[in-house]
Amino acid sequence: MCRWRGKHWLAAALLAGAVFAQQPTVFRADVNLVHIVATVKTTAGELVGALQKGDFAVFDNGARQDIAVFERRTEQPLSVALLVDTSGSTAKELKYEIDSASRFLHALLSEGNPEDRVALYTFDYQVERHNSFTRNYTALERSLKAIHGEAGTAMYDAIYLAALDLEPREGRKVMVIVTDGGDTVSRKDSHQALQSAQLADAVIYPVVVVPITNEAGRNIGGEHALEFMAAGTGGRTSFPAVGAELDKAFTDIITELRTQYLLGFYPHNVPLTKDRFHKLEVRVKKPELRVSARNGYYGEVEGEAGPPGARISVVPEGKKKRQEK
Repeated sequence: MCRWRGKHWLAAALLAGAVFAQQPTVFRADVNLVHIVATVKTTAGELVGALQKGDFAVFDNGARQDIAVFERRTEQPLSVALLVDTSGSTAKELKYEIDSASRFLHALLSEGNPEDRVALYTFDYQVERHNSFTRNYTALERSLKAIHGEAGTAMYDAIYLAALDLEPREGRKVMVIVTDGGDTVSRKDSHQALQSAQLADAVIYPVVVVPITNEAGRNIGGEHALEFMAAGTGGRTSFPAVGAELDKAFTDIITELRTQYLLGFYPHNVPLTKDRFHKLEVRVKKPELRVSARNGYYGEVEGEAGPPGARISVVPEGKKKRQEK
């Protein structure tokens, strides 16, 4: 999906918003297939990848649904948006984060489905896409090695805009966010970022690298917001230190992605409300198991306008960022 820069992008977003504002709101059941990516673990945190379709139950606004699609250890292709925080507060750890992220991408792209793709984004005072979805590890690595940090942190804008790129893609969609958890300049808030991710059916995996162990010196609010977004999409938040812990966090994400279940259903007999958000619940029969899956979806997605004020820049691969005029 193309992203426009500056005033042209903003003008188009505002025009779209004005057109849709004139249309009456219509609430209806979504007859399209709803996909759910689920991860199941034991209480000890061990992944469980051998369950059957009958072991799951899915509820939409409290109404049980028939599971029409079921895949164990699904091989559906992955579209992974890797978002790297390059704000000034991450400068000390940035080199180590880039090294670990590079190893993560190499492992991800050298295994699994040959249709897997990765897009690379950075965010400080603005959001920039360095690589569109690709399997070219050399190009991704070159872009990683070229990034550097500046002031400001537009984390929620980055999530919002990366979700727009993920939304039209087929297969599973994942967002891996490497950050210290802070946000200082975003036009969007955490709820709007989460909504964008849920509209894209994207699973969020925040990797929060926190050099300060004392809560008094950390952005606890930002960390909690990331945990909230991860839980809402069926992902998981990790809090590693740089080095071996960070490498393990990335390895654990890959392991989860290779052990996921894909569930799909066509909504029927769903109680409708004036809230477009449908609450989802996925249960497993065995009480000793824990399932992680997104907590809802939007039954009506037509007429969504772009985000006024938020913008994304496209950076030539391996080049330094261009400051917007």
